[in-house]
Amino acid sequence: MVIARGLRTAIALVAFSSLHLASPADAEEESACLTNKQRRAVIASGQVVPLATAIRAAHRRHNEVVKARLCRSPNGFVYLLTLLARDGKVTHVTVDAASGKLAEGR
Repeated sequence: MVIARGLRTAIALVAFSSLHLASPADAEEESACLTNKQRRAVIASGQVVPLATAIRAAHRRHNEVVKARLCRSPNGFVYLLTLLARDGKVTHVTVDAASGKLAEGR
């Protein structure tokens, strides 16, 4: 009985820890995103529009922004926004941070 409980615990820990492992693409994307300090400096320099402008560009009725990141892309800075609708649907939107307009293809 003790062995079975230990085995179940081990399996649960392995399954739980695998949920938190980032794929190489996720790690690369995260490294391209700015820290809060970097983000404030870039916004203060005038290189990008404020986050509020990006949120207005991505606004959809009854959607809430649950995550916002400012990241470097090959074409310049972009805001990566995660939106949550009232029905629970999650949407990812990319906004060109220089212009404040929705990026094409997203």
